Amino acid sequence: MKLDLSPRARLGAAATAIALVAAAAGYGVASLDRSSASISGATEDDREVLYWYDPMYPNQHFDKPGKSPFMDMELVPKYAGEAGDAAGVRIDPALVQSLGLRTAEAHRGTLGSGLTVTGTIGYNQRDIAIVQPRASGFVQRTYNRAPDDVIGAGAPLVDLLIPDWGGAQEEYLAVRRTGDQALASAARQRLVLLGMPPSTIAAVERSGRPRTVITIASPIAGTIKSLGVRPGMSVMAGQTLAEINGLGTVWLDAAVPEAMAAQARPGRPVTAILTAFPGETFPGQVRAILPQAETESRTITARIELANRGGRLRPGMFATVNFAGAPRSALLVPSEAVIRTGKRALVMLALDKGRYQPAEVKTGLEADGQTEILAGLSEGEKVITSGQFLIDSEASLSGMDVRPIGGAAPLQAARPKTYTASGLIEKIGSDSITLNHGPVAALNWPSMTMRFRLADPAKARGFKAGDRVGFTFDQPPEGPTVRSMTRETGQ
Repeated sequence: MKLDLSPRARLGAAATAIALVAAAAGYGVASLDRSSASISGATEDDREVLYWYDPMYPNQHFDKPGKSPFMDMELVPKYAGEAGDAAGVRIDPALVQSLGLRTAEAHRGTLGSGLTVTGTIGYNQRDIAIVQPRASGFVQRTYNRAPDDVIGAGAPLVDLLIPDWGGAQEEYLAVRRTGDQALASAARQRLVLLGMPPSTIAAVERSGRPRTVITIASPIAGTIKSLGVRPGMSVMAGQTLAEINGLGTVWLDAAVPEAMAAQARPGRPVTAILTAFPGETFPGQVRAILPQAETESRTITARIELANRGGRLRPGMFATVNFAGAPRSALLVPSEAVIRTGKRALVMLALDKGRYQPAEVKTGLEADGQTEILAGLSEGEKVITSGQFLIDSEASLSGMDVRPIGGAAPLQAARPKTYTASGLIEKIGSDSITLNHGPVAALNWPSMTMRFRLADPAKARGFKAGDRVGFTFDQPPEGPTVRSMTRETGQ
């Protein structure tokens, strides 16, 4: 029979049919067996399966589902995003290969406790001579000297005419000719008190004539730092004519970071390398640590004294300073793996299954391309040494939390979680025990027979096959391990 339905009626019939189909489909999906979903790796929300594992040996991962090789039970899938899943951002393996990421393990190594800094050569301010006249006079000659000239010890600086000396010298010569030794000695002492050097008095005695012109010479070898005389000028007694700085030794002021100030103590030997003399090293010693730190560079100044043989070391030269030190053991990573943000230092951890996580670290000394890690990493953890900035950017975009310092405690240092169960001893080995135990609700284990490791073989002493026992165990990476065991009575 043919029915003539109106458009409104046809639309209502179609809606009813769709609702019936959707209801049927929903019922079918809801009635799927959960065990088959686990085996196939599909879930209701299509979550990604990272790997399959045996709950008895959670650290052993498998690429596909199936039976556990350790006991008669199905492997359990681990889904992305599940609680307890590995932290970190996941990067496509193809992208990782194209980026050329390289990793390195944090390892125990030998770190030289030496320190390398930069410094500048300067004058030794303890080796200075001030040249002054002992009497007033007039400049007759300056020997064409100028500041920064390098002169030797005894080099003439200026000739002074001292009129006051003429009369005293004439009196001394007249008394000396009388033969009166007492008066002659007193007249000679007057010449000394007027400031005449012994060489001038001796010249007067030899020649028998007054000497009113005196040549003032440099008492040390060095460079003229200042020269305050010109021909024709008059000078007063005690006026500074010149300042001479010796060049036998020089100071090397090295800028040492505050964090490494303890390594730059006085008396410590150093070696300096100068750009002007490639291939040569200049030994020296720290003489003093200056009391004031540089506020802008946050450094202290270590003052080092260097011998200046031949006067080759000139003030203003740049030098690299090496503070020697005994090597010591330290946890090391390549320096290129450390990301310094200004507020903290980070490394990018390379986790398993292509996942990465930033971790905060506390760094120490750095030498030979290796950086000491004081806290934040454990030995054996892998860090990225190339391309870590791109991974760090990806982690920042995804809102990834940085693993704080203290979150990297070694497995053996962590307190393992223990579980309690009871069972029947099937077999006792030298370092293991086979138990037919009841359910373990905390781990969702059913009743089964399985082998446990013995943390201490003495724990099984006094027990035999067939005994019913209560026991505690944990799950280290080596597998389930019995920690304690007691005999149950009345069974």
